[in-house]
Amino acid sequence: MTGPAGADGAPWAEFGRQLRSLRRAAGLTQLQLGLRVGYHHSVVSRLEAGLREPPVGLVRRLDAVLETGGELAATVAAPREVPRRPGRFPADPALFTPLPGVDAPAGQGAPDSGMWPARLPAEGLACPLHGTAGCAVPDPGELPALLDGPGPAGGPAPSWGTGTGAAVAEAELLHGLTAVLACLIREAFRHEGRVTAVEGLLRTLARWAGEVNSAGRLPYGQLRLGAQYAQVAGRLRMERGQIGVAMAWFGHGLRWADAVQDASARATLLSDMCTLVRLDGDPSLMLGYAQGIGAVDARRRWMATLSDLYQARGHALSGDAAACRRHISLARRGFARLGLQDHLEAPWMAGAEGSMRVDSAIGGALRDLAVATGDRAAARRAIDATARSRAQVPPQMRGARLLLTLRLADSWACAGDPGAAVALASEVLPEAVRSRESMVTAELRGLHSRLTGPWADLPEVRAYRERLLDAGE
Repeated sequence: MTGPAGADGAPWAEFGRQLRSLRRAAGLTQLQLGLRVGYHHSVVSRLEAGLREPPVGLVRRLDAVLETGGELAATVAAPREVPRRPGRFPADPALFTPLPGVDAPAGQGAPDSGMWPARLPAEGLACPLHGTAGCAVPDPGELPALLDGPGPAGGPAPSWGTGTGAAVAEAELLHGLTAVLACLIREAFRHEGRVTAVEGLLRTLARWAGEVNSAGRLPYGQLRLGAQYAQVAGRLRMERGQIGVAMAWFGHGLRWADAVQDASARATLLSDMCTLVRLDGDPSLMLGYAQGIGAVDARRRWMATLSDLYQARGHALSGDAAACRRHISLARRGFARLGLQDHLEAPWMAGAEGSMRVDSAIGGALRDLAVATGDRAAARRAIDATARSRAQVPPQMRGARLLLTLRLADSWACAGDPGAAVALASEVLPEAVRSRESMVTAELRGLHSRLTGPWADLPEVRAYRERLLDAGE
């Protein structure tokens, strides 16, 4: 078996055939099986026809009821082949070049082994071959040998062959590179040089993908992992205010995600592109990207929720209060309805972290709306949402707390209370002035324009300006 993709091209045809065979062997009808696992019989019918992806929780219940010993879960965990379209591969070489950023040795900036994950997913990164199946990763000491071997470090394409051992070797390297990225994400915002490490490994992955592609094989795992690396590289460049390089990386990641039909990567990359164009103050382009998130897969609630959050911010920038509030309401309802599968695909939208992110986005939208329209009621709602989000920021996320503190101060300024704005901003002014993160800089610039406009002569605002000058020295 090569994975759930069957000969008829249906993405879950093999899973459906196995389920039907196991159900019949157990002497159950679709209705009886549905009742035992707590799903409508029409769901069982669609699964057996290969028409939908089976939810993880349902797969576990099916294995338990049918006493398969985990056979169905193993089928779901197997790598899925993306159907090849005539002429699609070998792909255009432009899919792999030219690449932005720096070209560093693949081994540069080895991650802290103390942060090495035992299994995937880690830091929200699923296995590029097996998704959320819980793949083990090689020990960190094994990775240098894998990277220094043929292919990925710049030599000829790996001689993986087609046997089981070759597939295991390739999978081990992909697992190891995913673990490296998880470590670099944990370290990236504490170590300035991590962008070099991420981009060096990303270029290695792109070369490897190009070599596999030239050999006539779809570089499925390499492109999926490359899209994840490209997203991290773009975010790191964006944090440093290097908007052009960030957009270039996001663009490459989007093309790689499209090539292997990775819906989750496509949605999150589009969300990052929304953030970039919002920094440029382009509401129409932001709305286009935001609507694109929702169009990736209408069945995934987390994508619809993300789309609504960014559409709310886009409409806020253009001053459309009714549309902004409508999408805020849709986002809140969508977030409340997220289920297990949503949380597996987007773990950063689960629990307290998810609430923090949703409130942050809503607070930002309402603040932007207040700036565009002068609506102080919107500013007061922005204060509530941003304060809730700020209260949920964990201590290690210093950058997020700094940004939300500035946004909260700006919301107070938009609400007509410069004293409260100055009091909050004064807590973080030295750190904000030293920061090179583009979003922090944008928040500080907006707050400064609000405070030094109509209230420039107030004593507290004059004192704020003096502290700002002192912090910049």
